[in-house]
Amino acid sequence: MEILNQFNTVCKNMASAVSNSIKDRRNRVLLGPLPDDFLRINISPQEQQEAADRQTALALQQQYTVGMGHVPNPAGRLSITIVQAKLAKNYGMTRMDPYCRIRVGHNIYETPTDSNGGKNPRWNKVIYCLIPQGINTMNIEIFDERSFTMDELIAWTQISIPQKVLAGETHEDWYALSGKQGEGVEGMINLVLSYNASGYQPASYPVMIVPRVDSTGVKPLQVYAAPPHAGEPQPSPQANQAGLVLIEEMFPNIDKEVVKTVFEANRGNKDKTIHSLLQMSGEDCE
Repeated sequence: MEILNQFNTVCKNMASAVSNSIKDRRNRVLLGPLPDDFLRINISPQEQQEAADRQTALALQQQYTVGMGHVPNPAGRLSITIVQAKLAKNYGMTRMDPYCRIRVGHNIYETPTDSNGGKNPRWNKVIYCLIPQGINTMNIEIFDERSFTMDELIAWTQISIPQKVLAGETHEDWYALSGKQGEGVEGMINLVLSYNASGYQPASYPVMIVPRVDSTGVKPLQVYAAPPHAGEPQPSPQANQAGLVLIEEMFPNIDKEVVKTVFEANRGNKDKTIHSLLQMSGEDCE
């Protein structure tokens, strides 16, 4: 009899424990109306902007490849060489991995990331951009690429395209950047600009790098390359290399990467490249 009583007591204790466990789980259940954001992913303003940029760029690419094959009412083609930047501060515990994003009208372009570039990233990236009528400014943003969080915006500026560039001159300059340090004091960015209106071909597509946003916030890239201008003679690789070496020897005080990007912006034309470099160095071109 005593053993039976003990058995009944154990069973009651087990039943009580199960009952308490069920009550505890029920207490954790959310009762009543569900909140508006239930099961929704909160998207930051930067992610929203990334998504909007991607949709805009994809729509423009659709116009290029399916529609008339050119930007509506194009004014000409701008060559932008993003050479380097000198930033005021390295944000984070390690050296930054900066990359640069440029917006011209609705077009969005990006440089590769300079891994461990820190405060002195170098890109030497040439971008060819078709400019619609009425567009004479471009917006520049520098980001620090992150692996596990959203990329951080470090510096930015808006630049008006100089009139002498639109007149056909090649222009090189440093432009002040804004950021956390204040207006115009976040550092400087070095750009080389050239413009081609008469040589514009409607069938030519710009180099376009379209950002995509995935679940991690890190953006893979889609790259659309520009074919050569129709009817424009292309120098052989050997002639190009020989001409580049000759020009580098003529301008020993100008960084070789800058010489190379100006040479490429002028499509291997030695005379135009020499004229542009003379203008950049402030020498008399006559």
